[in-house]
Amino acid sequence: MKKLFVCCVLAVSLAVDGFALAEEMVAASGAKSTEEKVRRATVDAEGVQRVEVLGGSYFFRPKHIIVKVNVPVELKVKKESGVTPHNIVMKAPEAGIEFDVAMETEPRVIKFTPKKTGSYTYYCSKKLLFFESHRDKGMKGTLEVVP
Repeated sequence: MKKLFVCCVLAVSLAVDGFALAEEMVAASGAKSTEEKVRRATVDAEGVQRVEVLGGSYFFRPKHIIVKVNVPVELKVKKESGVTPHNIVMKAPEAGIEFDVAMETEPRVIKFTPKKTGSYTYYCSKKLLFFESHRDKGMKGTLEVVP
């Protein structure tokens, strides 16, 4: 019984150490910084709100975008290198926002003008056979339209 207890304690200790190391690696890469999680768009001299969006291994960066209602928006989207296909989808026709764009390593620009305040989800709709969809794996974000 003692051996089983010692083995369990050792296994838990190794798992915790491994998790801590993984968190340190993510923090060192900057993936958890607030700047990459939330981006408030500002209106440029041309009267357009521009935001760059990067997609990759089941993430979007930024994960939360804040824009103003009735002001044109340009999302410049691209994916990190790799063979896994990704897209960015938003279906909010009531707000004047609806797109489904394949993400490539070269940037693509999505243009729209949000007509209604609220929070709208953007996501990757890709899925391989019977596996979880990219959206279910966390590849989703929020576009918040404010007055």
